[in-house]
Amino acid sequence: MPPTFRTEAVVLRSIRYGEADRVLHLYSRERGRIGAIAKGVRRVKSRFGGRLEPLFRVDLIVHEGRSELVTVTSAETVDPHAGLRERRDSLERATQACDAVLRLLDSQEPNPAAYNLLCHELQLLDRRPEAATRSQALAFRLKLLLAAGFAPELGACASCGEREHLGAFSASAGGVVCPGCEAGSFALDEEAHSFLVHALGRQLADFPTASDRALGQADRAIAETLEHHAHVRLRRVAA
Repeated sequence: MPPTFRTEAVVLRSIRYGEADRVLHLYSRERGRIGAIAKGVRRVKSRFGGRLEPLFRVDLIVHEGRSELVTVTSAETVDPHAGLRERRDSLERATQACDAVLRLLDSQEPNPAAYNLLCHELQLLDRRPEAATRSQALAFRLKLLLAAGFAPELGACASCGEREHLGAFSASAGGVVCPGCEAGSFALDEEAHSFLVHALGRQLADFPTASDRALGQADRAIAETLEHHAHVRLRRVAA
């Protein structure tokens, strides 16, 4: 494999390092999660010109040496998502999305579905201010579970396959459960169940809405699925 390669990526996080460098957490289209260092990026006359800030979508050329971190040698902006920095709600939701990807997807194997999902989420929040809602954030998180291979069972009891009276959710069982299998579960109202089904089935931009009670239950179902199956704990999605 050549020591220098090109990839498109989203900057998930940027950390100051030394006098002028930054360590970057990237999620890339071709390589999955990448740790990188951008040398001299904090200098006024840096050749990167501020293109390696969090939430930027960039086209990179990087060099892979003996270090665990690849070295960024070239960066061109694909989409800066400038609108996100003008609105607090959009910025917070975008940051939450990047943090979820950072914590859930740590493999260096490419995951095109996850990468495309993140790009669409950032673009949606950038272009549509009204999308920065709790319901949309939960829809993204649920779709991210699907891309990572941890989506809960919503069409039938996760324990016995029963398709009626699915009024509870069990992370350990893997999804919704019927009355006969509900030990260790919590109540999931019909509205919350419907929200999860539609959030998973619809396009990201066509996210469903629901009451605060239903969204709270959906949030719990997603959070407990993440903790039980992916061993990842994320902050609950605030209203």
